[in-house]
Amino acid sequence: VQLQASGGGLVQAGGSLRLSCAASGRTFNVATMGWFRQAPGKEREFVAAIIRSAGATYYGDSVKGRFTISGDSAKNTVSPQMNSLQPEDTAVYYCAATSIMWRQTPSDYNYWGQGTQVTVSS
Repeated sequence: VQLQASGGGLVQAGGSLRLSCAASGRTFNVATMGWFRQAPGKEREFVAAIIRSAGATYYGDSVKGRFTISGDSAKNTVSPQMNSLQPEDTAVYYCAATSIMWRQTPSDYNYWGQGTQVTVSS
């Protein structure tokens, strides 16, 4: 499975950004597609994920109420809409996929895309 992430960039505090991730290859065994982020000097943090078969979504505590993740199973894409961005959201964001459902730990994800930088200025 290959993951191609896009989006990201520089935005002012309070602004919005939308990321996107497209999966290709042997996607039939991908149950969950999600996003993580990693700020300098910090551990990789779970952001949000979607269960492909059900469309069910779940979020990390730090983004609940501000981020909304959606997916298109036919196109194998997943896109988080990030609203009310704050400087603490600044990080490299990574798309990831796993054959397991309801996972929030990076080690449970088998496939990773390249990171995309999100910078929120105050």
